[in-house]
Amino acid sequence: MLERRLYLHIDWLLLGALALLCAFGVAMIYSTTYEPTTGVAGPQVATQVWALAIGLVAFVIMLSVDYRWFADSTVMIFVGLLALLGYVLLFGTAEGGAQRWIDLGVFNLQPSEFARIVVALALATLFADRRRGPQTTGGWIMTALIVGVPFLLISQQPDLGTAVTLLPVCFGILVFAGLRLRYVAVLVALAILTAPVAFFYGLEDYQRQRISSFLDPEQDARGAGYQQIQAQITVGSGGPTGKGFLQGTQSQYNFLPVAHNDFIFSVLAEEQGFLGVVVALGLYLFVILRGLDAARLAKDRLGTYLVVGVMSGFSFQVIYNIAMSAGLAPVKGLTLPLMSSGGSSVIATLAAFGLVLNVRMRRFTN
Repeated sequence: MLERRLYLHIDWLLLGALALLCAFGVAMIYSTTYEPTTGVAGPQVATQVWALAIGLVAFVIMLSVDYRWFADSTVMIFVGLLALLGYVLLFGTAEGGAQRWIDLGVFNLQPSEFARIVVALALATLFADRRRGPQTTGGWIMTALIVGVPFLLISQQPDLGTAVTLLPVCFGILVFAGLRLRYVAVLVALAILTAPVAFFYGLEDYQRQRISSFLDPEQDARGAGYQQIQAQITVGSGGPTGKGFLQGTQSQYNFLPVAHNDFIFSVLAEEQGFLGVVVALGLYLFVILRGLDAARLAKDRLGTYLVVGVMSGFSFQVIYNIAMSAGLAPVKGLTLPLMSSGGSSVIATLAAFGLVLNVRMRRFTN
């Protein structure tokens, strides 16, 4: 458990940056769900605040318990994740054509959001005693199972966007674990060669349509390309200083669908302008660099790989969501961590950073 002397080594700068991102998120969700006629914001604000409170508890737990204890319990944690994902497929709550949640009464839990942490923990534990990643057939099989089984379960919900976020977690850890460049080249070549097959036979019709509309959104401006076009308009309308808090016309008049979730960054750009975007990007960059610094300072390979896995998944989400908002990537249901509305996402992200600070804080322990 957390010893009193370890408080001296908590990364308060990283903690402060995370708090600012959470505050920006609540403010933007309030703005996007605000109803001018009633002067009241939507229930998403209260949900986000409750999620932050629960996330803070999860953060403290992940910070307080030695990360090596979690590594020792990896098998139990991984099996628990698979059980939750299987339960979702059989008995989960369906909404919008997807079955991704477990109804807990107070709120809906989305177990797939926690998969990145568990996969990072499992891979870090697997490679902690190895010098060069998976060098044997057994090592490759174990790696494929750790990533592949949750990937398949999540993609069947269907939630291909969240499933794909497991890949940068795996790739980041493999690279830092010393994966030889020839293996990286082979993996990249396989990805390129299988991309056409995956496009025509591995994706659903709506998923192929999203990619097609990304390449040419004007071909279906009122349908599949609508969100992308409106997101670009929203980002571009902010100008240097923005239209002001609660003054974003695209979000206030509901031209931009799901603005409080997938496109929260577009609303930030419209209301706070280029300056607000620079501040937000600066905070995310600081969090990423500070997290990677924790990996550099870790006392063992387990801590390094664990932090790298967490930060790889976090960085991918941030980059993809921002690129999607700017029209540089296909529209996909990936939240912007700590800012988008989404209780499970907030809780999982704060829990993950509890582990990051845990590793950094314990670099001087035996």
